[in-house]
Amino acid sequence: MNLADSRLRQILERHQALARELAEPGLSPERFVALARDYADLEPVAQAAEALLKARAELAELEALAADADADREMRELAAAEAAQLKARLPEAERELALRLIPRDSADRCSAILEIRAGTGGEEAALFAADLARMYQRYAELKGWHVERLSASASDLGGFREVVFAVEGDGVFARLKFEAGVHRVQRVPVTEAGGRIHTSAATVAVLPEPEEIDVVLDDKDLRIDVFRASGPGGQSVNTTDSAVRITHLPTGLVVVQQDEKSQHRNRAKALKVLRARLFDLERSRQAAARADARRVMVGSGDRSERIRTYNFPQGRVTDHRIGLTVHRLPEVLAGEALDEIVEALIAEDRAARLAALEPA
Repeated sequence: MNLADSRLRQILERHQALARELAEPGLSPERFVALARDYADLEPVAQAAEALLKARAELAELEALAADADADREMRELAAAEAAQLKARLPEAERELALRLIPRDSADRCSAILEIRAGTGGEEAALFAADLARMYQRYAELKGWHVERLSASASDLGGFREVVFAVEGDGVFARLKFEAGVHRVQRVPVTEAGGRIHTSAATVAVLPEPEEIDVVLDDKDLRIDVFRASGPGGQSVNTTDSAVRITHLPTGLVVVQQDEKSQHRNRAKALKVLRARLFDLERSRQAAARADARRVMVGSGDRSERIRTYNFPQGRVTDHRIGLTVHRLPEVLAGEALDEIVEALIAEDRAARLAALEPA
């Protein structure tokens, strides 16, 4: 991608215009937040564009000096040598700019709602879901993100039939979105007396958590029911109507929250999950309308594809989408080596999107 100097100057002018507008007094909070996001998104692009403009200008000066018959011969030769070196470096500067110009997923900056559900495999699948929950919690802690458990349904042996977390921090969704899909485990279950290796699965869903200004909920679109929370087997765990069920009437989406003793906190958590699901639903609708072959994995709604296998006997983790195998299973499940897989997935996605931008 070889952008003209005029286009590079337009990028710099837009960056400067955003800086001036941000400095204006009296901006509304919503306008300030929107401008700050645009400025932050454009800043690395502007830096790359400025570096490329300077390199091109320097190259033109060197080439002019090398071609100047009136200049000293030694100066001309030195200029020609420097021009050749600079010209060889220009493609890398242009590629760096192209990478920064790749359209970003608008949800990348968001926090995320992480939903983990046991799949095929019964109790062993529930235990594996708990392993994944711990892996993501530890990974989030290493990143300095805040994790809050929103709801959970425990199994008899201490696993999870379902667990939902809110993971808050800058750029959480950008790093976790590739975790969405079916995760498979191969190991000897604690429930297996014969020592045979079983295969079980758990499903991970990663939803971008929008800010309230991104998804506006109209009270008339919500039906909110309160009821008495109950535990496993139906026994009462609360003597007040603290559990909350919110139905979004236009879409039929239903969120139930009963983990907290406070009706107010259950309502707040349910609204958080509902916003995330509505945001994801709209992203899915837009992706389908564009018929984008590389639609965001969570937005596509496709949960059937096996994306990763955790093989305990061989101590390996294999991501089937990019053919990457890491022989550090304990470190991956501890969250410490998960970045090795995440970084490879991000790099593959960037390379594919860059290739889509380049002319055939």
